[in-house]
Amino acid sequence: MKSWWYPFKRAPLANLPLRVLAKPWLGPILALAVVILIGALGYRLTEGWDWGDCLWMVLITISTIGYGEVEPLSQAGRLVTVLIIAGGVVVVQLTIQRALRLTESGYFRQLRELRFRRVLRRMRDHVIVCGYGRIGQEIASKLQLEQVPVLVVEIDPANKQAAEEQGLNVLQADATLDETLLEAGLDHCRSLVAALPNNAANLYVVLSAKSMQPHCRLISRADSEEAAVKLKLAGASVVVSPYVAAGRTMAATALRPLAVDFMDLLAGSDYEIEEFQLSQDPLKFNKLSHRSLAKLQLGRRSGAMVLAIRDGSSLMANPSSEVELAPGQLLVVLGSKAQLIRLRELLGEALDTIEKMAS
Repeated sequence: MKSWWYPFKRAPLANLPLRVLAKPWLGPILALAVVILIGALGYRLTEGWDWGDCLWMVLITISTIGYGEVEPLSQAGRLVTVLIIAGGVVVVQLTIQRALRLTESGYFRQLRELRFRRVLRRMRDHVIVCGYGRIGQEIASKLQLEQVPVLVVEIDPANKQAAEEQGLNVLQADATLDETLLEAGLDHCRSLVAALPNNAANLYVVLSAKSMQPHCRLISRADSEEAAVKLKLAGASVVVSPYVAAGRTMAATALRPLAVDFMDLLAGSDYEIEEFQLSQDPLKFNKLSHRSLAKLQLGRRSGAMVLAIRDGSSLMANPSSEVELAPGQLLVVLGSKAQLIRLRELLGEALDTIEKMAS
């Protein structure tokens, strides 16, 4: 039979009882409770005091406050006091030793890791950002601004610390490994961004993610046209070259500065631009009560604005109310989060997928 001080024994962390591993303070509390109760019982038997006086005497004795005796103690009562002091010293010493051993064995670090694993398991509809370099930092910052759950996968300790200082959840692991992506919640993430500085590493990430979750939206960076082609072949939904994107932005700013300013303005507001993909299934599409925008009255009923309709390779900007919807079309819509949710409800089963363009 194990004694009450068993949790304080030196033992490997893995061999400790599960309840003690989960609650290392349980042993010290139980030991202290035993000392208090036995001490109070001792005063009760030797001095005949009521339980309140007995407990008070134990507390002021074991805490070394020592306001004074409730009543003059008998010889037996003084012996009880000596035993309480000795028991308190032993409990405190063993508690300190226990705390030091837990620290040396890495218990508190493992406890933090266990808590983080629980956070990972609870994450849903989040964005996985692989790599926290300059591009990864900008991506995570924008997502944070929109209050989108973000999980950074970073193997560099310095980058990990930088991400944690920004309040981000960080999984320190190799993003090219399948088990890392599974642990990051690939099965229930919103999308995955491969922002590693190496094209080959990004290719590994895309291949791994595509093989495990074919329907996951994958966005990757590429430093060259050749790398972009290979990433597309590997299954990336979108491939972005920082140099090409920067050039396009600068050219757009030179030609259409108001449009660029408008997109930047959206980033700091509650409004978003989303793509609503209509189903190509005639049975689902026929669930719409009407075909024309005028009869559907999407703007009046939801508050959102249909900016454009893409049908195949053609794009119709600012469609009139007489335009009729058709299966497979893509609606580009501007609205607040609440308005877009309402529009989604109005389209119902006729809606296939939704992709956010800007926030």
